[in-house]
Amino acid sequence: MIQDTAGRLGDLVPADRCMVVTNAMLVAAISQQLPTSLVVGEPCKRDTAPCVGLAAAMLVAHDPDATMLVMPADHVISTDAQFQAAVTQGVSLVDADPQRIVTFGIKPSYPAESFGYVQRGTAIESSGAKAFEVVRFREKPNLATAKEYCQAGTFYWNSGIFLWRAQLILDLLRKHEPAMASHIDAIASAVGTDQFDAVLADRFAKIQGKSIDYAVMERHDNVAVIEAPFNWDDVGSWQAIARLRAPDASGNSVRGTHVAIDTKNCIVYGEADHAIITIDLDDLVVVHTSNATLVAPKRSEERVREAVKELEARGLDAFL
Repeated sequence: MIQDTAGRLGDLVPADRCMVVTNAMLVAAISQQLPTSLVVGEPCKRDTAPCVGLAAAMLVAHDPDATMLVMPADHVISTDAQFQAAVTQGVSLVDADPQRIVTFGIKPSYPAESFGYVQRGTAIESSGAKAFEVVRFREKPNLATAKEYCQAGTFYWNSGIFLWRAQLILDLLRKHEPAMASHIDAIASAVGTDQFDAVLADRFAKIQGKSIDYAVMERHDNVAVIEAPFNWDDVGSWQAIARLRAPDASGNSVRGTHVAIDTKNCIVYGEADHAIITIDLDDLVVVHTSNATLVAPKRSEERVREAVKELEARGLDAFL
């Protein structure tokens, strides 16, 4: 998926201008997968704002006028040409107003509880897909609220794909998150020196984690949303398997070895050499990996976050 994410840019961005920010443990593996030399390893997890801020600082060091496109690597986008057209349109909106942030909204196909939402406002004149000013961002809603958003017709799923001037994001972090920005600035000042790894490990760990949505997006009053002309899915949830892998006659979406007896509408995921047997089950998620097993109703999948916190509290991080 990391290869697909970089590859969908086509010729828009050369390989030497692509950067990956990832977990430090994955740096070597990703460096083997991509032709870019700019792979930065986070020493610890601190959510998306520090990740984006660090990338922006390093890009500005290369090019003070850099325009920055942020793309999570857990997306499936099946129409590269349309994606590139939308990015090109977004660049034109940023060029017209360097204080503008651009995001890409996905028209909801169902009342999803697992995505954040973006409410559109006044239309913006722009060649290409429809573009609007953003009224507000909304966090992941409950089912009733998600249904209201879909019925309103003015809400998009927040794709998490952003476009902006890298310097603007640094300025906004310094304005809204000065403590975070001071650590990022210190890390950036050590780029190219023998002290970089030590400064990165020390300063990044001191940052209080926060999402880029909370830190910047919801606080900035100049955000545009382009109605995505491309097909999109976020595979950050197990239910994405049901959307991406055609179900069988009983409505089960399966990866691995599965023996089903009176089982329907389930998502089953396991290793090929481990048989998962289900009997009299309906509308569940069943996941088996080498070190953990998950069984949950589909409607409760978001509560996996609670399980992750409990594992961490018990010192069982190895199971994550």
